[in-house]
Amino acid sequence: MALRLGQMPAQRKAAFPPSVDADTRVLILGSLPGDASIRQGEYYAHRGNAFWTLVGDVLGEDLRGQPYAMRLKRLRARGIGLWDVIESAEREGSLDGSIRGAELRDLGAFVARLPALRAIAFNGKTAGLHGRRQLGERQDLPLIDLPSSSGAYASLSRDAKRAAWMAIADHLAAAS
Repeated sequence: MALRLGQMPAQRKAAFPPSVDADTRVLILGSLPGDASIRQGEYYAHRGNAFWTLVGDVLGEDLRGQPYAMRLKRLRARGIGLWDVIESAEREGSLDGSIRGAELRDLGAFVARLPALRAIAFNGKTAGLHGRRQLGERQDLPLIDLPSSSGAYASLSRDAKRAAWMAIADHLAAAS
């Protein structure tokens, strides 16, 4: 692809390590961290991304108001893990539509190491596309497509996104 005058080539961007433990019951998979997240070294760092509000609504907790390390700790305590379906890719900016040359994770091997896992949720269309391609249709594990928490995805209202995200709540109940 030829560059336009003044255009910089896309940079190779890498994802973060997983935030999971042996008690992870729901794994939320995004695509690849955006530029704000990469700069801050935090999942879903862009102020316009509703992830922390949406998952906080599912848990009944104000996660957005907590320091990042505490947010991750609260997610793990409630059985939620985070990771991305793409290990690295070239991308100019933060939009999923600009991802090129994606190197995918080995999700099958990864989820096999999570003994308490009950469901996998994909945050957005790109995560779902790549994640389902890797995992196939599974009889043992529900795969949940969630509307993207990104502020760039404005086709749904925050309330409509919240209603869809509540689908993961049933999979978080403690085992009896």
